[in-house]
Amino acid sequence: MERTPLLTRPKPKSIWSRLRTWAFQQKELSSRVIFLGQLPTEEYPPNYVCNQKYTFITFLPVVLYEQFRFFLNLYFLVMALTQFIPSIRIGYLYTYWGPLCFVLSVTLIREAIDDFRRYRRDKEVNRNTYERIKLDSPCEDYRPYMTEYASASSLRVGDIVMLHKGDRVPADMILLRTNEQMGTVFIRTDQLDGETDWKLRIPLSSTQKLPTDAHLLDVKAQLFIEKPEKDIHSFIGSYTRLDEGESVSLEIENTLWSGCVVASGQAVGLVIYTGCETRSVMNNAAPRSKVGRLDLRVNDFTKVLFVATLLVSFLLIVLKGFDGPWFGFFLRFNLLFSYIIPISLRVNLDMGKIFYSWTIQRDKQIAGTVMRSTTIPEELGRIQYVLADKTGTLTKNEMIFQKLHLGNALYNSHNFYEVEELLTQYVTNDSPSLPTSPVGVGAGGLAPSPRQVWQAVLALALCHNVTPVYDEDRGVEAQSDMESSVMSESCGGAVPQQQLCDYQAASPDEVALVKWTDMMGVSLYQRDLESISLKLRATNEVLQFNILQMFPFTSESKMMGIIVKEKASERITYYVKGADVTLAPLLEGAWLRAESARLAADGLRTLVVAMRTLTQTEYDEFEMEYREARLSRNRSERIAAAVSKLQRGLTLLALTGVEDRLADYVPRTLRMLRAAGVKVWMLTGDKLETALCIARSLQLGGGARWVTAAQRTSRQHAYALLDDLRRDDANLIIEGESLEVCLNSYEEEFVCALQRCSGVVVARCSPTQKARVARLLRQRDCVVAAVGDGGNDVAMIQEADVGVGIEGAEGRAASLAGDVSAPNFAALARLLLVHGRRSYARSAALCLFIVHRGLIVSTMQAVFSVVFYFSSVSLYPGFLMVGYGTLFTMLPVFSLVLDKDISSLTALQHPQLYKQMTKGRQLSYKTFYIWIGISIYQGGVIMYGALVLFEEQLIHIVEISYTALILTELVMVALTARTYHRLMLAAELLSLASYTATLLIFTSYFDSDFIRHWDFWWKVTTITLVSCLPLYIVKIMHRRWSNRQYRNIKTH
Repeated sequence: MERTPLLTRPKPKSIWSRLRTWAFQQKELSSRVIFLGQLPTEEYPPNYVCNQKYTFITFLPVVLYEQFRFFLNLYFLVMALTQFIPSIRIGYLYTYWGPLCFVLSVTLIREAIDDFRRYRRDKEVNRNTYERIKLDSPCEDYRPYMTEYASASSLRVGDIVMLHKGDRVPADMILLRTNEQMGTVFIRTDQLDGETDWKLRIPLSSTQKLPTDAHLLDVKAQLFIEKPEKDIHSFIGSYTRLDEGESVSLEIENTLWSGCVVASGQAVGLVIYTGCETRSVMNNAAPRSKVGRLDLRVNDFTKVLFVATLLVSFLLIVLKGFDGPWFGFFLRFNLLFSYIIPISLRVNLDMGKIFYSWTIQRDKQIAGTVMRSTTIPEELGRIQYVLADKTGTLTKNEMIFQKLHLGNALYNSHNFYEVEELLTQYVTNDSPSLPTSPVGVGAGGLAPSPRQVWQAVLALALCHNVTPVYDEDRGVEAQSDMESSVMSESCGGAVPQQQLCDYQAASPDEVALVKWTDMMGVSLYQRDLESISLKLRATNEVLQFNILQMFPFTSESKMMGIIVKEKASERITYYVKGADVTLAPLLEGAWLRAESARLAADGLRTLVVAMRTLTQTEYDEFEMEYREARLSRNRSERIAAAVSKLQRGLTLLALTGVEDRLADYVPRTLRMLRAAGVKVWMLTGDKLETALCIARSLQLGGGARWVTAAQRTSRQHAYALLDDLRRDDANLIIEGESLEVCLNSYEEEFVCALQRCSGVVVARCSPTQKARVARLLRQRDCVVAAVGDGGNDVAMIQEADVGVGIEGAEGRAASLAGDVSAPNFAALARLLLVHGRRSYARSAALCLFIVHRGLIVSTMQAVFSVVFYFSSVSLYPGFLMVGYGTLFTMLPVFSLVLDKDISSLTALQHPQLYKQMTKGRQLSYKTFYIWIGISIYQGGVIMYGALVLFEEQLIHIVEISYTALILTELVMVALTARTYHRLMLAAELLSLASYTATLLIFTSYFDSDFIRHWDFWWKVTTITLVSCLPLYIVKIMHRRWSNRQYRNIKTH
């Protein structure tokens, strides 16, 4: 058994020491040195995932604070507390404390359930077990190597953890070893950067060469690790062998960030960051408590009504005189008029939100939609900006090779068979048999030769970073048993029996190109760090190449290249492909720019392919210069200079066009949102060129020109861009780093310029930058919805007013974090235009009607007090007041949540109707004051009508006014509704029957003999008509003369 040196874990600190450190010391982020196989003595954050909003101790105080910071709830708490004072008590305690306790109980139960669900999800993640390498019992100062299973929450900085295929990386690590024969491992980073493509990670060469994992503990080495940063695309560190004096730099290719998934093989990593210091946590913002603008507006209304209550009470005291205990009378008047601010308002609005969420989830047109937050469904009806991720949200991330342009021939999906025939002719030396499709421009009358086609296809088959991954154990060599091999549907080449392979790469474009060459008969057969093999289907022959150099794609160079040496001929060739803007100046081809622009206009992602043949001497000179450049201080500049010499004398081979398939119905959805006045911005982690192609194919900004802003690094660059955007309407595409520069230089001016743009695309956008864009718009009173499907979208989703998480191929992180979980982006149209519009309109009507219900009875109380010598006595007993707000009017008023002005089909056919909602006119101060006027008019008519018509029967003022009040409310509900639902009619009849039964049963409150008299009913009916009929006439005239366009649309 392997023997390893004795290593000990540091003694854990006491609980008091930990509490003292946590309370009095705020540790700053700093770099660290980790010795391989030893745990550091420094304290680092625990690797514990916690998304809970509350603890057992803070739950009740925090929830109550969140509720009572709203003026409405605080007002009723004060009113309820005053009822414990006998001198100013108005009625029974239950009339105040009952509704308040009900509202608080519903909120407490809802918050407790939501937080308990978060606790269970966190517990599941923290209990995931991983294999951790440790040392067995000591034996003569040595202990043998062994592994133990440890939970994710118990991992510490310095632990060596073994990960298997499908394991999620629990903490940020440095990759030490892998069991893959090619010496690399693939990971999925969809929960970190939103890209579903596999990323290649390379272990340290020093540790990869070790015979077994146990030998990691024999190595005397130290790692310098930079301080925790948010940037997920870069890393700085070094690895030093103390026993050999060897030192190498650590790059991003050597890291495994927390949240990634091991896609192939087995990996052994060293934990370097844990908990809140990991990249994924640092890029996620803490979830905030979202409050809808409707709730904020209602809170403002209650403040206005409270001031009105104080003014009316003070006016009555002035009229009554300041004799006696006037302050006590002032408090009693405030309590009498407290119904102006009805507690049932919050109850009805919360019940309405639950009902809206229920209807959304039951909509079969968007089956699978889940409302995870029932507090803000009305916000869906006021969205002004939609911030959308690209990969998996607007697109399927499925790349399809569509066109190949050779300068004198253009091939597409309709004539790709000609390419295959020409390749077969070249490989088998057959005579030509098929004509070549002409091209018009640049053809020159010359048809492409088989050799020309072969060179282009061979370049595409070699110049990439794609690796074939087989389902079975890679220990079986792919080249063995050639005679018994079968054809793979995915690879097209010969692979061992019962083995199928899949292509994996850092970019889906690469996979699309390799799959196309596979379809043409040149299949990627095998690849490792040093060699690559191609299979020719026509001759069943394998071509082998040695990989001499690889030049990966960077955002600066916008190209990638490879130098290969064919084993059979020993010919050395440099292949390069990249964006036309970078390669076109290096090539000769009059047709290139025009055809590239044409393909880009078709929404295709274009790549230029070129080559150069090198002699052995030329390569040796380059290799020496390149090696020296990599070891120099000004590394980047010298490497770029060396590669630029290599790019002299390139030969243009082809121009390719790849289509990124859009998600279903996305273009139609975007057109509907634009017509509705909603601006859609795309925030993506992809490179700028890719994002621009997708934006054009989606027609994201209409027909305006696109302003490209890449590499803006100074204040002068930011000003120049700002000046360019001020000229006319334009679309802007900008990289995340450039956006940071512009915002840091001219935040207010730049955000205003962005708001004027028809469309905005931010490429290379980090999760924190996405969240910042959402926050900047919210700070300027814009209603923002964020749509995403990956873990990198969580921060943006949590920051937006409404977060829509799409549950797709990138996991459930966005879906669980969102306020709404939707099956796809197309569901957004129905969510906003139908459900959002209805929810906001219904809640606005419900709010105004409940305020009207409280204000009308308060007006009657004021008239009663004035007529009866400023008496501070309640007009109605407590039972009748509770019945007025619940039994007799609650169901009809709440049935307004069933009202709809137009059908779902009409709302989708005429999305411009949504613009009315974004302006918030349904619940503006204007409509609020109109309803106040209506309430004062009706309350005055009912009270004075009762006094005039029943002048000789004032002792029955309760029966008279209360009956007219109930009938007025029921009639007003019927007049307010635009469409009638059977449940509305049932609610009206049930309430009327309940009140009729109350008149007959509760004789202590009503005189049954007086009620049965005919004069009572016709006079009450007259009062009701006078209070309602004029309002109905005004409403009909307003609809006829002011909303002609709306009325015409409704009739469609």
